[in-house]
Amino acid sequence: MQITALDAQTMNPGDLSWAPLEKLGSLTVYPYSPADKVAERAKDADILLVNKVVLSTQVLQQLPQLQCICVTATGYNNIDLQAASERGIPVCNAVGYSTDSVAQHVFALLLGLTNRVHAHHTSVQAGEWQRSPDFSYTLSSIPELAGLTMGIYGFGRIGQRVAEIAQAFGMKILATHKHPKRDARPGVQFVELPELFSNSDVVSLHAPLSPDNREIVNEELLQRMKPTAYLINTGRGGLIDEAALKRALQQGHLAGAGLDVLSTEPPKQGNILTTAPNCLISPHMAWATKASRQRLLNITVENVRGYLMYELQNQVNP
Repeated sequence: MQITALDAQTMNPGDLSWAPLEKLGSLTVYPYSPADKVAERAKDADILLVNKVVLSTQVLQQLPQLQCICVTATGYNNIDLQAASERGIPVCNAVGYSTDSVAQHVFALLLGLTNRVHAHHTSVQAGEWQRSPDFSYTLSSIPELAGLTMGIYGFGRIGQRVAEIAQAFGMKILATHKHPKRDARPGVQFVELPELFSNSDVVSLHAPLSPDNREIVNEELLQRMKPTAYLINTGRGGLIDEAALKRALQQGHLAGAGLDVLSTEPPKQGNILTTAPNCLISPHMAWATKASRQRLLNITVENVRGYLMYELQNQVNP
């Protein structure tokens, strides 16, 4: 079997081993594949590994040898599922590998906004502690998380893990969810979205993006937030009306925002939020701890093995 990975750099930039996949077939790895190289590089593949590479109907028509597609991610909107199904090609994804990693990054962003450790470090390097008349100082008032309310939009695996960590900090939990009875948790109160934004000191976004919730965090919801509240987004950039968020930050309608995702990634033409006040932005890295990427690679290996053993796992198309 020829196994070809078309954009492997994000999953394995060199610190993980390809050996488990190499045992299952002849492995060819490309760090990145531009659109005009995809068909050429994939033409001899029996099994394709892709992350963000687009496999459209037109591309799939040029791959007569292809038997299976393994997506090295949870999302698979870059694959034409109908075309794959019509060709009898199973598409398998990876689920649950990044839960702890993303939840960890939520609090990295939140603590970056509240405790401002790097800003204080820079202040010390600039000699401000040496010149201080007292043994201690802060650059601004620091809120304590204990007793504050964390609002979670999207209460799936990651949202639930964020709730557990927030509770360990002593925070109260509000959440919105399609299945509140099924996923009830001690100390978690389910509310409607307007109430979540009005009553939370921190709002963290974890719902998948769909046509129904694109830019759901709009002017109206942002105006409901407390001026001392923070917005965290490690979900999808499209959940936020970015122009409305910048205005809210400029006008002091909320204390800050921590974003790991933007509406367009990478933001080759720039993004209006990079110049917004009190806005921390990281480059869609919440999922990418080494442990998380190792779990992703492990799931991918098992998806390939499952196909070879006629025991498909994590198949997303009929």
